[in-house]
Amino acid sequence: MKQADQKPQRSALPFALGRLSEYLQGALPGHGEATVEQIPGGLSNPTYFLDFGGARYVLRKQPPGELLPSAHAIDREFKVISALKGTDIPVPNAPHYCDDAEIIGTPFYVMERLDGRVFHDNGLPEVSSAQRGEMFDAMNATLAALHKVDIDKVGLRDFGKTGGYFTRQISRWLSQYEKGKTREIDEIPELAKWLQSNIPDGDETTIVHGDYRLGNLIFHPNKSEIIGVLDWELSTLGHPLSDLGYNLMPWTMLKSEYHGLADRDLASLGIPDRTNYYARYFKRRGLDDQYSPFFTAFAFFRLAIIFEGIVSRSAQGNQVSGDASNLSHFSRTFSRHGLTLVGA
Repeated sequence: MKQADQKPQRSALPFALGRLSEYLQGALPGHGEATVEQIPGGLSNPTYFLDFGGARYVLRKQPPGELLPSAHAIDREFKVISALKGTDIPVPNAPHYCDDAEIIGTPFYVMERLDGRVFHDNGLPEVSSAQRGEMFDAMNATLAALHKVDIDKVGLRDFGKTGGYFTRQISRWLSQYEKGKTREIDEIPELAKWLQSNIPDGDETTIVHGDYRLGNLIFHPNKSEIIGVLDWELSTLGHPLSDLGYNLMPWTMLKSEYHGLADRDLASLGIPDRTNYYARYFKRRGLDDQYSPFFTAFAFFRLAIIFEGIVSRSAQGNQVSGDASNLSHFSRTFSRHGLTLVGA
C-alpha cells in the first residue's frame, strides 16, 4: 500500500523552483515560496507534491525529451477531471493548467491533494477479507458509473471520436509501437493481427478512463469508499468495455506481474472471481452479459506497447523514474497473455 501522503523523493528538481513560485502567485491563491517534492514510482507523467500559499496540491507535468504524438497529454487529463467535477465520479479539484513550457520545462497542471489510501497490490494484504470485497465492489461501481456519464451534459462531446474505437485504437497503438520501438517483440504484431480480425459486433461510445485499475484509485482513510480516481492520461471517448477489459487484467496476471491475482486463492481473500466481477458491472449498467476475452486481450496489447514505450524512453535517457531494465520482459509477457486469452 502507498498512502496518498506517501514520503516523497527529496532529489534535485529538474526545474527552477523560483520560476515556478513566481508563476503560481498569479495562478493560485496566496503567495510566497512553493515547496515541491517528487512522488516516487511513476513511469509516465512526473508527479509532485506541491505546497503553496498555505494549501496542498499535486502537480503533474509531461516527461522531458521528445515524445510520441498524442502521448502524455496532460491537457486532456485536466479537461476530463474538470468536466467530471460534480458528477458521480470522484475526482480532485483541478484549479489550474499551464501550457507555457518555459515555466518548468513542459506544460503542467495543478490539482488538490486528497488524503486517503492508495493500494498497488491487488491482493490488498493490508485490509480484512470483508473490506477487500467492499473495495473491489466500489471499484466496479465507480467504473459502471463512469460509463453512464452523459458526455453532452459534461461538455465532452468533442473529447474523442464516436464509433469504430477498436479499429482506430489497434491501428494507432501498433503505429506507436513501430515508431518508438528499439527491438522486435513478435507477439505484439501477432496479437494486433488477431485483434483486427476479431473485433466484436456492436458499438457504444462513453468516456473511457484508459488506465482504470486499483492503483489509480484513492480510498477513504478508514472506509472502503473511493474518494478519487486519478491518472486520466489515456482517457478519451471510446468503447466502455475497453475499460472493463483493462480492469480485468489482474485476474490473468500472476502475483509476480504487478501483483496479479491469477495464482491466488480469491475465495479466501474475499475477492470476487472474474465472472462474478464483470457480471456485477453489466448488472449495474442494466446490460446483458457482453464480455468477451477480446476486451482483455486488447488491454494486454496496449499495455505491452506502453511498456515498450517506457523501455524506449529509458534507452534515450528520458525515463521518469525506476529501473526500466527490470521492466523490459513485460512487453512480451503481456502480449503473450493476450494471445493465450484468445487462443491464438
